[in-house]
Amino acid sequence: MTETLRRGRASLAFGFLVQGVTFALLVTRIPALQDQYGISDGLLPVFLAAVPILAGVGSVGTERLVRRWPPSRVLRWSQPVVLLSLLGAGAGDAMWEIAVALGMFGLAVGALDASMNMLGVSLQRAYGRSIMLGFHAAYSLGGIVGASLAWAGAHWDLSLLTSYLPVVVVLLPAALAGSRWYVDAGRGESGDAAHVAAPGREDDARLVEAGAGGGAAVSFKVLLPLCLVMTCAYIGDSTVANWSAKYLQDVLGSSEQLSTVPYTVYMVMNLVGRGVGDLGVRRFGEVAVVRGGAVVGAAGFGVVAVAPGAWVGILGFTLLGIGLCVIVPQTFAAAGRRAAECHGPGASDAAVARLNVFNYVGFLIGSPLVGGLGDAWNYRGAMVVPMVLVLVTLLYARSFAPEPDRYGDGHERPRTTDVGRGSNGL
Repeated sequence: MTETLRRGRASLAFGFLVQGVTFALLVTRIPALQDQYGISDGLLPVFLAAVPILAGVGSVGTERLVRRWPPSRVLRWSQPVVLLSLLGAGAGDAMWEIAVALGMFGLAVGALDASMNMLGVSLQRAYGRSIMLGFHAAYSLGGIVGASLAWAGAHWDLSLLTSYLPVVVVLLPAALAGSRWYVDAGRGESGDAAHVAAPGREDDARLVEAGAGGGAAVSFKVLLPLCLVMTCAYIGDSTVANWSAKYLQDVLGSSEQLSTVPYTVYMVMNLVGRGVGDLGVRRFGEVAVVRGGAVVGAAGFGVVAVAPGAWVGILGFTLLGIGLCVIVPQTFAAAGRRAAECHGPGASDAAVARLNVFNYVGFLIGSPLVGGLGDAWNYRGAMVVPMVLVLVTLLYARSFAPEPDRYGDGHERPRTTDVGRGSNGL
């Protein structure tokens, strides 16, 4: 089982990396897409809003899909759809073509995000220690690679199809090959050791019956604090993604070239923070890491809001990357754990799918919120709003703490977290 989990962990990390590359290639070439399809400035927000809305629909649909099929199967087939949708977006020239491509991208990316994090949560439960941040570090690395490829395409004035085709040709078969090693890790209702299965193997169906599926009901009350945290975290993240360049150039008076630096630094700090974050969780615990991330993230927004010049502003965005990077992965992990503690292991996948919707809620709220406040008031004041929202995490930090083991009192917590605790190889 140890080798199976290792392969599953590596293949899932690669899946996260592929998704990071794909998403970055789309969002960083939005101006080129707008030019290619003749999308007006007034119509562009409609297209941009449709993607996260449809992604939320895809995430909700995934909660139902995993009642019949393991998350690994959903991930295996949603990732190629995302890649082909990216290629479709770069290949057309009619408005209906970009509408179909982005619609498919949104639905598939919702299923992809939900199923990836379901697998990550279940693997962390099987390992018995924090590994979730490592998966999101792979996503951040993919985002940096994708943004670099997008820069190269724009620098050499390549068409979108020419930029996207080699990436899809390489990543699509690689993702399909890697998906053979995805692992659904669950626990049987008897309370015995974890069941581990890879898609296509004989014990795959038994694993779904054993509780890896998302069939158990989940109380929204259990998830509400984490849904609020997820929304606030993505409001902060979308603020950096959409407004860092404009803020540096228009408010802090930087050059156009320097204005591209904050988001790059933010992504690099995401990678670094997530790369070492699992060690921090194991050393200091979930609550301390989340609290520390919220404080550092809020401090970053504070520095940005009062920065006298561009380089101090970049320092603020650096702090933001270090602080915000730990919150989202830990929120997914906490949701899966709390659902399993309250409703049994079968509820973990449903909890992750529902929580994932608030990823897109935060993304939809963040950009227009800061932009509207900036236009109506000023952008320095607008940066205070995500700062306060990030601090909301402190109010709910206890929601990230594992419940104490209650073996033997008639209300046993699932023991999947015990699996692998003593294995030197994990």
